[in-house]
Amino acid sequence: MKRELAIEFSRVTEAAALAGYKWLGRGDKNLADNAAVQAMRIMLNKVDIDGQIVIGEGEIDEAPMLYIGEQVGTGKGDAVDIAVDPIEGTRMTAMGQSNALAVLAVGDKGSFLNAPDMYMEKIAVGPVPKARLT
Repeated sequence: MKRELAIEFSRVTEAAALAGYKWLGRGDKNLADNAAVQAMRIMLNKVDIDGQIVIGEGEIDEAPMLYIGEQVGTGKGDAVDIAVDPIEGTRMTAMGQSNALAVLAVGDKGSFLNAPDMYMEKIAVGPVPKARLT
């Protein structure tokens, strides 16, 4: 990926984070999420890409979202697939807590796994227990 696109994508997540931050501690996760979604959409549509949203979380949460299949970008430039979550941690944001973030992943067209929408159990470990989990 071109270096200037990486900078543009960091601006996209920055805009989403700042828009969601305005709702920090106000108790309404959907208003925070909507602000971040709208900011992310506006910024993505300024980037010279032919992008398509292929992974998002709105359907699961029944929350504001960038829609799967939604076309973003100027239509000029690389054809890319995009996975987004404008605010990962909407409840934490609404409650005034820390550790929420704006998520964006970009890959070549067709490079993301098309998995069903679901929540998963996850575990993160260091190198010592790793061998015992496989």
